[in-house]
Amino acid sequence: MGARGAGSVYARGEGFNQAFHFANLTSVGAMTPARLFSARSRTMFEGMGHWALSMQAGLKPSQLPPRQVSPRLLSVGCVDHTKHQELPGKKPLSEKKLKRYFVDCRRVLVCGGNGGAGASCFHSEPRKEFGGPDGGDGGNGGHVILRGRSTECFLSVHLTCWPRESMSLALPRVDQRVKSLSSVLSRYQGFSGEDGGSKNCFGRSGAVLYIQVPVGTLVKEGNRVVADLAHLGDEYIAALGGAGGKGNRFFLANDNRAPVTCTPGQPGQQRVLHLELKTVAHAGMVGFPNAGKSSLLRALSNARPAVASYPFTTLKPHVGIVHYEGHQQIAVADIPGLIRGAHQNRGLGSAFLRHIERCRFLLFVVDLSLPEPWTQVDDLKYELEMYEEGLSERPHAIVANKIDLPEARANLSQLRDHLGQEVIALSAVTGENLEQLLLHLKVLYDAYMEAELGQGRQPLRW
Repeated sequence: MGARGAGSVYARGEGFNQAFHFANLTSVGAMTPARLFSARSRTMFEGMGHWALSMQAGLKPSQLPPRQVSPRLLSVGCVDHTKHQELPGKKPLSEKKLKRYFVDCRRVLVCGGNGGAGASCFHSEPRKEFGGPDGGDGGNGGHVILRGRSTECFLSVHLTCWPRESMSLALPRVDQRVKSLSSVLSRYQGFSGEDGGSKNCFGRSGAVLYIQVPVGTLVKEGNRVVADLAHLGDEYIAALGGAGGKGNRFFLANDNRAPVTCTPGQPGQQRVLHLELKTVAHAGMVGFPNAGKSSLLRALSNARPAVASYPFTTLKPHVGIVHYEGHQQIAVADIPGLIRGAHQNRGLGSAFLRHIERCRFLLFVVDLSLPEPWTQVDDLKYELEMYEEGLSERPHAIVANKIDLPEARANLSQLRDHLGQEVIALSAVTGENLEQLLLHLKVLYDAYMEAELGQGRQPLRW
């Protein structure tokens, strides 16, 4: 009995020490931040806490240690929250915000893919000791090609592996109505060819990288124009891929039956290109700031450019589509307002004037409420002629806006007398006399189509 009692007392004492030790560990674990423990540590401490409580329940009250800190289990919720917590990062731009950034000029570094290296190895198999060289050639590097695409297929990169394999990589798409170079990166690297292998295995050639740009993109290298992607499907090889290296099989000759020479692949071509976007449209509205061009475009089409009572509300060209019967569509571009001296790049004049070069015919929008409105037409034609000779002589129409104002009707007769040609007086706000502009716009479009087909050229279609 004594030995058994002593043994039980010793067991109880040892259990008391272990319980006290694990109770302290549990208390320390509860006070330690949860993020310092993994899921395995959390389970271990949780089990020790339950075991310590069960051991303390079997002891007498006099044998219990003084409780300074109550043992607490680790908070499972804190650990889970810490595990699923992500570091803050830069959020990608949404489609609605991305279309606000209009870029019509971009500097791009294009690098063709590097060629693969040739292999140097010899054929070896049983009972054929001198099999000869069998190192294959490396694959050619992939080209980088600029391709003019419409807005429906804009912002996608296609990879074509010659000759039989093809794949496509889609980039984040933006609004299809936006024509901009904002998605074009500042550097493109072509795909490199694979190295050659043994058994006369040639390396795979690198895929061709197609960079989609909007129609109307002008490609320059320095001050020299190298390509004009003015039509749908136009392509330009921006950078050539490097040639693949030769394996030692290529150097086999009668006087050299065991060549060990192999050549590395050639690096791809590197070029620095400047891309300039010129808006492609049938008609271009030209006028001074606050002439009502954006309001007129909203009245003619479903385009929604910003309209406000201060000048230079429009800082990028907007293109609206005017629908006619027979599924005919006429693209009308709202060019940002010009000022006197725009041909000398005043008020971002050169950045705005280059968008007029692609327009087939023009609409001179005049603010009829200002005194002497005929001077606006003379100044606009002078700026266009100084920027590019013959630009002001394109087919055009004079549109006198804001006829709804009282002072505008008094200036209408004087404007017609000074110009000596037809003037379309209308109001973009009230919609007065918009039908006459639509009919005249159709006449200009039909004349353009007839002239293009007569010269054997394909007219612009939307």
